[in-house]
Amino acid sequence: MAIDQNAIKEHVRGILVALGDDPEREGLKETPERVARMYAEVFEGMNYSNDEIAEMFSKSFDLPTGNDMVMVRDIDVFSYCEHHLALMYDMKVTVAYIPKNRVIGLSKIARIADMVAKRLQLQERIGTDIAEIIQKVTESEDVAVYIEGSHSCMTARGIKKSDATTVTTTFCGRFEEDIDLQNRFLLMKR
Repeated sequence: MAIDQNAIKEHVRGILVALGDDPEREGLKETPERVARMYAEVFEGMNYSNDEIAEMFSKSFDLPTGNDMVMVRDIDVFSYCEHHLALMYDMKVTVAYIPKNRVIGLSKIARIADMVAKRLQLQERIGTDIAEIIQKVTESEDVAVYIEGSHSCMTARGIKKSDATTVTTTFCGRFEEDIDLQNRFLLMKR
């Protein structure tokens, strides 16, 4: 699916009119085009399914010995809430998996998290999408994802609780079944 920047321009112009402003005034003349370009960038992940993202970042390497946990912590991402189109920000993602004879490049984990976040999302789905893709790429069922972030739909509008933080976890395979492994993951993620 390609993002239709022309349609975005047209609709942003309509929103400006609906807000009671003049889209032809100096400060707004180029706003529809700027918003369309920004949306193409920040919603890039909407162009790809989880399978396509897994394929994009599928390069892996043999792991000669060992199968201990691999973890990448504090991956900065942002996303947009599908309920209000509001920014989810200050998000930190931690991803861990237990390799099955293969590992992926550490930057691939961050790229997967980033691409998944570049969709209209729910924080909960970001975690499950990341876990699903990591499982496909690593061929390991044992994946854990921890996400902590702020949501402007709670901090800047509505209830306006500026210090509210949302935490979600996704545990798959042994991480779901083994409480000691879960606790080890949560301790290491600090």
